[in-house]
Amino acid sequence: MQSALPYGANSLSDFSDIDNWIFDLDNTLYPRHIDLFKQMEVKMSDYVSRLLDISEEDATTLRKGYYKQHGTTLRGLMIEHNIHPDDFLEYVHDIDHSGVVPDPSLAEAICALPGKRYIYTNGTHKHAVKVAERLGITEYFDDIFDIVWAGLDPKPNRPPYEKLLAQTGLNPQRAAMFEDLARNLKVPFDMGMKTVLVVPDRTREVFHESWEAKGSEAPHVGYVTENLGHFLWDMLDAIGRKPG
Repeated sequence: MQSALPYGANSLSDFSDIDNWIFDLDNTLYPRHIDLFKQMEVKMSDYVSRLLDISEEDATTLRKGYYKQHGTTLRGLMIEHNIHPDDFLEYVHDIDHSGVVPDPSLAEAICALPGKRYIYTNGTHKHAVKVAERLGITEYFDDIFDIVWAGLDPKPNRPPYEKLLAQTGLNPQRAAMFEDLARNLKVPFDMGMKTVLVVPDRTREVFHESWEAKGSEAPHVGYVTENLGHFLWDMLDAIGRKPG
């Protein structure tokens, strides 16, 4: 059993009591460099531009502000412009998913996790299914919780996390949350979950906003990894659950 691994000050053996695993989708279950979100950004700017009859440049500036302030561009548009969400969600998530390729090693590691596994995303259920299918991990998840399920209330707001606990009945003391944005780990940490930040340090240039790269040393971030699959395999080894 490994006792010291380069993921932070906490020991991976602390995951031995975890039996609920919650994964963010975009830039967490697949590498950030695949950059599906770039496609969504282009479509969001186009949507905002047409909705408000402003230039693409102004639309981009506006949606970035909404994303930072409200958690999602959609939430900002709903609050500031009272839009109906369905058309926005359908349009923005209608993208090319071919950049996501099967990841057999990640799939095997997720399959080996003891207990239940969930995807919790600010995106749509349809988008999550497409990504999971391309990764080859669909069958290993017990459920997918998306932005519509959350009542369009996005992470990092607390109510959807509380709804997640209520619906699954999971004990947060026996749960782990994996995310690519540190701010989305604050509430899970406060609830008692183990928190893991997936941040590719050697490719920070792919962050769309400078504030997204901040927070890896925040007290609510328990572990930091550049590679989710490697982290899971090392953790499984540390808790004695590695297959073979």
